[in-house]
Amino acid sequence: MSIEKWSETIWVVSLTDEPALSEDLLTAQEAALQTQPTPDVVVDLSAVTHVNSSNLSQLLRLRKIMIDNDRRLKLAGMPDSVWAVFLTTGLDKVFDFADDLTTALTGLQIGD
Repeated sequence: MSIEKWSETIWVVSLTDEPALSEDLLTAQEAALQTQPTPDVVVDLSAVTHVNSSNLSQLLRLRKIMIDNDRRLKLAGMPDSVWAVFLTTGLDKVFDFADDLTTALTGLQIGD
């Protein structure tokens, strides 16, 4: 994983499949909690082919950190296999999504 400080107020978290996925999500949560002011975060899921319930729980925790700090979280570049899990669990109604990283960053910049 990499956490790229795309700007002073926006980070991009690029994720890959397990076994790194769980650890990387935990690192992203900890980094967001330790940084003041908390940045907006884009999670790039384009390299992830599978998520499990633990990963979903970690994404929900990251979302809560963002909400508690009045910041935004966008999930970007989600493959169909991962999107199916979000649809099945109803999390497609909970998170904010973008088709790709560029769209997510643009959305954060213009405040959509």
